[in-house]
Amino acid sequence: MKNTSHQQLIELIRKAVKPALGCTEPISAAYASAVAMQAFDSRTPDRLDVYVSGNLYKNAMGVFVPGTGRTGLHIASATGALAGKAEKGLEVLADITAEDVEKAQRLIDEERVFVHQAQTDEFIYCAVTATCNDVESSVIISGSHTNIVSKSVDGVATFIADAGEKAANGLTVGDVAIDIRTIYTFATEVAYADICFILDAAKLNTSLAEEGINNHYGLAVGKMIHENIQSGILSDDLNNRVQMYASAASDARMGGATLPAMSNYGSGNQGIAATVPVTVVAKHYGADDEKLARALVMSHLGAIYIKSHYPPLSAFCGNTVTSAAASMAMVYLSGGTFEQCCYAVQNVLSDSSGMVCDGAKSSCALKVCTASNVAVRSFLMAIQDKAVAGQGIVAHDIEQTIRNVGQLVSHGMADTDVTILEIMSA
Repeated sequence: MKNTSHQQLIELIRKAVKPALGCTEPISAAYASAVAMQAFDSRTPDRLDVYVSGNLYKNAMGVFVPGTGRTGLHIASATGALAGKAEKGLEVLADITAEDVEKAQRLIDEERVFVHQAQTDEFIYCAVTATCNDVESSVIISGSHTNIVSKSVDGVATFIADAGEKAANGLTVGDVAIDIRTIYTFATEVAYADICFILDAAKLNTSLAEEGINNHYGLAVGKMIHENIQSGILSDDLNNRVQMYASAASDARMGGATLPAMSNYGSGNQGIAATVPVTVVAKHYGADDEKLARALVMSHLGAIYIKSHYPPLSAFCGNTVTSAAASMAMVYLSGGTFEQCCYAVQNVLSDSSGMVCDGAKSSCALKVCTASNVAVRSFLMAIQDKAVAGQGIVAHDIEQTIRNVGQLVSHGMADTDVTILEIMSA
């Protein structure tokens, strides 16, 4: 009989680590639009109204929507309405064509697509009303990027999620007993057959990295590092390879590549940060698939756990804590101890917890690069028993440090979030 706590953790990973095509904020709007259009025989709305929370608006303003060559919520929503496949969830736009994009742009040019900031306390919120022949179909998503809480036609509810469904579908750690020690023990002891599915993260995100190295997307950070390694300006060492592959994957994802990323807790970039650096370090140490799978579980589950201490969208760049979990996994791959894994987390959180999130865009590749660099440096310090403790927000106890970060983000950075949104909306 399987260990119940193990099964709960496996289910948590499966719920929070899944493929996403494009940045999850505009994709959420595309998904909601596709669901709203299911009420009609036609796939062409007369009007599309999209209402989103401030954080979702911030993260969708400057990022490319895959397959469109365009940025923002207007094109995401219009394309989702016209050609999105709702059954594919976060891969709703996987099958769109150039013709679909042209039709979507016509809807926008004809001023039939309207984007509004919603007045809501929810961090992830997207409501879409599609109008066709004077009939309105509305969908509300809240709590996570594809979590539908209600659907209605002409104001008459056709679906309302009950409290149990909302809790089941939301990305929360919930009642699962979990801490860093539990994560480490689970990752190192769970049956390999139960976690081998996590290797799909390495496949997807490595393919995305290779796409970013071989082609020009966004700022082409990863491609730049690759070219400078090739020319001899940069050395072909572990740290540069980690930064190259991680930033290249982000370049491609934020630049509109039509390849999915394996996301973490609703973020493709954080899925990249949890996966690619760990995969590169595993290759460096000659780790087999089983050891890589255990390291990826440690990285992804660690990121999920630390991020559960603060809101899913905020002024805090989540690549920081994700890279802390990745650094922990790097220590494991190098043969380090549990205590050294904790040192790595402490080091990362001390180094880069000041990084802000000012929306999803091509420059996110720089932040993925920076956070991954910190992860490598922190794990190298940790395996030499060098660790930050009792300084600033970093406590002597790792669990207290994680709680401190949660407090910093939830309370200390609330005004920062408002200010960033005001600057970006000016």
